[in-house]
Amino acid sequence: MSISNKIIKYLDSNKVKYEMVGHKTVYTAYDKAATLKVKPILIGKTLVVKTDSDLAIVLISGNKNLDKNKFKKVVSDWRKKQGLKPIKSLDFISERIMKNKFKGIKIGAVPPLGDLWKLPTFVDRGVLKEKNIFINTGIYEASFKLSPKIFEKLGVNFGIFSKAK
Repeated sequence: MSISNKIIKYLDSNKVKYEMVGHKTVYTAYDKAATLKVKPILIGKTLVVKTDSDLAIVLISGNKNLDKNKFKKVVSDWRKKQGLKPIKSLDFISERIMKNKFKGIKIGAVPPLGDLWKLPTFVDRGVLKEKNIFINTGIYEASFKLSPKIFEKLGVNFGIFSKAK
């Protein structure tokens, strides 16, 4: 399987500089870090969450976990700015929802590019401290190496919502 043309076109049309890095099949951030021989902090871990009735894409460092309480506050503040109510619930989506929403993308390999699916994207500020990170491409055998600063250009939402494992 190859990387979706939709993803490549999105990056190219937004003038994102990236390097495609092929590697052995991996399913976790730690496996990707070991395969690429880099620290887990350099691996971008993409999470897809459900907030009340909406979905959102979240990017944190591979060596972190999502702090759900902090994330709920970040999302609620973002919604408040749009004149919407704060969220009450937050959870990870099911595989069934993942398969239906992200057609052509392998489960667990969703790129943190919410615009592609008309979903808000939230990036933990800790990710921005690195010069380059590796993010998902939609398949298990390749990653994009890019500067996390591109997320500022792509108009994503930022906050601090990760915690040490």
